[in-house]
Amino acid sequence: MEDFDRLCGIKILLCEDHPINAQIARSVLEKQGMAVDLAENGREGVELFARSGVGEYAAVLMDVNMPVLDGLGAAREIRALGRADAASVPMIAMTADDAQQFVDDAYAAGMDAFTTKPIVPKQLFELLLKLLNER
Repeated sequence: MEDFDRLCGIKILLCEDHPINAQIARSVLEKQGMAVDLAENGREGVELFARSGVGEYAAVLMDVNMPVLDGLGAAREIRALGRADAASVPMIAMTADDAQQFVDDAYAAGMDAFTTKPIVPKQLFELLLKLLNER
């Protein structure tokens, strides 16, 4: 069984527009000891990331389908920010649709990984650890 203690204390930017999905994701992350900032759309996610300190977020969980600015557009904008962590922060695309085109589009937008909703905590934690270990 995987030891997820390394995730305790890290800060996650969660971009999710659906209130119930946001509540579930936040609860799952916080129960593992992570701090969570919530953005309710892609534009808000980009703004929160841009205002954060360099390296403040250990990872970004990005819903693909959101109003104002979708997750793919938000990922592109974060990656284009002129700061040290924007190009390297692990970004995970989240969507209920796992069609190959959605996966391909997520990677093309700058995502590092892809997971489907509803979130499966163990799988999400394993993915986060894998991405953090690659940094």
